[in-house]
Amino acid sequence: MHCIIIEDQPPAQRILKKYIEDMGTLKLQGVFSDAIQAMDCLKTHPVDLMFLDIHLPKISGIDFLKSMAHPPQVILTTAFSEYALESYEFNVVDYLLKPFSFQRFVKAVSKAVERNRLLLAQSPGGRKEIYIKSGYELVKVVIDNILYISSDADYTEIVTPEKKYLSNEPLRFWEEAFQQPHFYRIHRSHIINTSKIKKLVGNQIYLSDSIVLPIGRAYKEDFVKRILY
Repeated sequence: MHCIIIEDQPPAQRILKKYIEDMGTLKLQGVFSDAIQAMDCLKTHPVDLMFLDIHLPKISGIDFLKSMAHPPQVILTTAFSEYALESYEFNVVDYLLKPFSFQRFVKAVSKAVERNRLLLAQSPGGRKEIYIKSGYELVKVVIDNILYISSDADYTEIVTPEKKYLSNEPLRFWEEAFQQPHFYRIHRSHIINTSKIKKLVGNQIYLSDSIVLPIGRAYKEDFVKRILY
């Protein structure tokens, strides 16, 4: 995995560089003292993973994330724990609280590697599939077979006609993974496969006689325009 470091403190830069070197599976593409420098680099040299400090000159790490439409995977590094909750709104891989050990670093990077395994794959027959970690296995699921994805407090549930799969990834992860026109978020807790819709009644969508999902008020207008036009 190709990565960069965005960190303004030289001691922290040195620790991250050593950990990356010791890890062996990461290739460091650059070290930047502020997000503006990194932004210019990423325009022409995209990477798989960023180690991003929150407190940076010119623009904070959080504001930098807000400015990116499609950021790479992000591991935040900071000495301040109060930003942990806000950071997960941006679907970051992990949050490393300084000073962190090499073991904790390895754990964070392992999460990024696991997410890479869940990326969409194109099979030889042209059928798009996704791999979902279920227990100790990676289970292949045909994307077009998915009815909907719902979030709970601690996990997401990927539902097909045959089976339900549980994932530790947040709903936003799947929203970004399914960059396809027939998957649409209709509620803060639901993404549906619009090709599976049987009917729309008021604020409810019927995927079958027994599967009925609500449309959130904030999503309804755009959703109705999407399916009607």
